[in-house]
Amino acid sequence: MKHLPQTHADEMAGWLAQVATACLIDEARLTPKPGLVDSRGSGAHHDLTLALMERSAHSLTPAFRYMAEHSWLRPADIALRETVGRLGRDGEQAMMAATGGVNTHRGAIWALGLLVSAVAMLGGSASGDVVTACAARLARLPDSAAPKGFSKGLRATHRYQVPGAREEAQQGFPHVTRLALPQLRASRARGAAETEARLDALMAIMTSLSDTCVLNRAGLEGLEAMQRGARAVLDAGGTAQPAGREALARLDADMLARNASPGGAADLLAATLFLDRTSLPQAAH
Repeated sequence: MKHLPQTHADEMAGWLAQVATACLIDEARLTPKPGLVDSRGSGAHHDLTLALMERSAHSLTPAFRYMAEHSWLRPADIALRETVGRLGRDGEQAMMAATGGVNTHRGAIWALGLLVSAVAMLGGSASGDVVTACAARLARLPDSAAPKGFSKGLRATHRYQVPGAREEAQQGFPHVTRLALPQLRASRARGAAETEARLDALMAIMTSLSDTCVLNRAGLEGLEAMQRGARAVLDAGGTAQPAGREALARLDADMLARNASPGGAADLLAATLFLDRTSLPQAAH
């Protein structure tokens, strides 16, 4: 059956929204994650549960769909940037209503919203590098309606003089494209189970990310401990190996002792899973 272009766009927008939501849920359920909510419990959080994370993810499906619909085959310009920003803030309000005011996925709305929009801008299919470059062009444009206040993440980036979620997007998500996706696929190729491959991808992000969630809770010392611990997991062969699982358990205990939770890394893992499912294979070089 031949579909009209608009019908195809509507179907793709719905599909992209469902994939984005599924990736948020898959990230939340992934276990064991150091300091983060997972199927064992709330990690270093007192106000989050897995059920709350899943409810939050489902509340964002309409926002992701609207972003995809409005971005379909559109160029990166200020009008689209402001539209995506407005839809993201609408999504944030829906999330807060679903969670009773708990910030579960604010960072993920930014990252996944840009990627959903970028895939739609490209007509629903492109390689990961092309998608992230498109998302970066959109992220670098100004949004005159964006809140002027400082979030916890922005305060951490200024206090510690490190890049945050904004810079990660504006640079084309390097922790996703250069670290997490290659690690995810390398671990799979070595025979790791999907859970292990995803945990390894999370570790790859955590080896170098200046995670503002950790900085806010545990300072530079906590951030450096996170990065060292994640590197130790990968150096031990990843979570498919007994030594890697032991290193992961040590990192989890350390993050819990510091009351630190790498929420920024979790957002980028969800972004990694989204790109893994939606992007075409890279062209051969």
